[in-house]
Amino acid sequence: MKKDEKTYAIIGAAMEVHSVLGPGRLEAVYHEAFEIEFNQRGISYCSKPQIDIYYKEHKLQKYYMPDFIAFDDIVVELKAESSLTRADEAQIINSLKCCNKKVGLLINFGEASLQWKRFVN
Repeated sequence: MKKDEKTYAIIGAAMEVHSVLGPGRLEAVYHEAFEIEFNQRGISYCSKPQIDIYYKEHKLQKYYMPDFIAFDDIVVELKAESSLTRADEAQIINSLKCCNKKVGLLINFGEASLQWKRFVN
């Protein structure tokens, strides 16, 4: 099976951020460092895009804002927790549905080793 080069590139960027910063920082710190790493690696991304939410045919005033959409088709959610939870997994699944994307990555910088999970909608 051929590996997904896009998710591989994103995970590589996350590994570098985790290697440099280590665990124990605020999620916002990892977010900002991840943007720098994306730029250095030439990974196209949108940080905190506002995604419209609809109920039937009505656009709601509320919107969804994932951490990143990378390569225009991969939703990336960052965490800085002691461990990932089912609620975190539910969030990335919801992100995929709201963003109408097929692939998502849930990345946790909070543990001694970088943790990540790939999801397919």
